[in-house]
Amino acid sequence: MRITLKDIFENHNLKKAIPSPDHFIDTFVEHNNKLWASYQRGAMKKEVLRFKRFEVTLKDYGIRDKVLAEVIGDEYINESPKKTALIPHSIEILDYLHSKYKLHIITNGFNEVQFTKLKLCGIEKYFDKVVTSEISGYHKPRSEAFGYTLASANAKKQESIMIGDDIEADIIGAQRFGINQVYFNPSGTPHNEKPTHEIDNLLDLKKIL
Repeated sequence: MRITLKDIFENHNLKKAIPSPDHFIDTFVEHNNKLWASYQRGAMKKEVLRFKRFEVTLKDYGIRDKVLAEVIGDEYINESPKKTALIPHSIEILDYLHSKYKLHIITNGFNEVQFTKLKLCGIEKYFDKVVTSEISGYHKPRSEAFGYTLASANAKKQESIMIGDDIEADIIGAQRFGINQVYFNPSGTPHNEKPTHEIDNLLDLKKIL
């Protein structure tokens, strides 16, 4: 994400109005988190979210240009999947898990981003099912999102485990639905939840699974 946003900052010469790429990114992340929460609740449509998050970010710097926000929004969606850097040990742990379990993805991400990124990163072969919120019609942490995904994968709650890095969407959502969880928390973000497991390195999954 940060690499794509830095490219956008440079491509559109935003330094004329914004102190630095990091300043721009931090502001975007703050707005995006709030608007993404609205999207997950079903209170905002995808078509609005994809440009609104940039419109409000630019407005913080005195740039009131809806057309520019729409251009940047499309650019972000198109370019993000092309950044193929993976979390350390991703391939090693996928090889390990794929040899023992059936792997599925449940995501709130946009179809055009998720499927393209999986292909370009060379990891789509590891997953039997990829269920986005656009496919299921529901966003995590809603129980319906988990129910739809398990049904489509022909999986049972007691035989499943959710691995995720979003404490609300992934961990709390899975808890409410009755699935065990592994919270991947590499930065040690403080929280008050009690996931089934918590790790800061993907290789720790070998100790659990």
